[in-house]
Amino acid sequence: MASNGQLITAFYTSFRNKDYKGMQDCYSENAVFNDEVFKDLNSGEVKAMWEMLCKSGKELSLTFGNITENETGGTAEWTASYLFSKTGKRVVNNVQAKFIVENNKIVKHTDAFDFYIWAQQAFGVTGLLLGWTSYFRNKVQTTARENLDNFMKKN
Repeated sequence: MASNGQLITAFYTSFRNKDYKGMQDCYSENAVFNDEVFKDLNSGEVKAMWEMLCKSGKELSLTFGNITENETGGTAEWTASYLFSKTGKRVVNNVQAKFIVENNKIVKHTDAFDFYIWAQQAFGVTGLLLGWTSYFRNKVQTTARENLDNFMKKN
């Protein structure tokens, strides 16, 4: 059985290689996921989210490191660089990840990043002016959820 650190490394290695199936294999059937854009995703939804992001990510590159592990999970730092599909703008997103692992599968995955910095990169002046507001954040979350729902219906 792999250690929690090995599981996290396998997850990000798969992500770096755009191997969404490898990423999906790291999650349990009762997993939950949260970040600044996607909220309360269940196992099927988070697996679909990674597939969608791997398939649609333009010029996606990923680095990861500072993996820590303990008996219940672990943490990692990762950076994704990509062209945001809606605007075509370059985004470099620095993320802090926390994992809870049971039976060598991720059961809880939480990513944290500075939404305002992300919004400025992804939306330019609009993100600079509105990215700090709850209205803008809610609009981005709603749109992301609609995109995920549409992707899941087609696949």
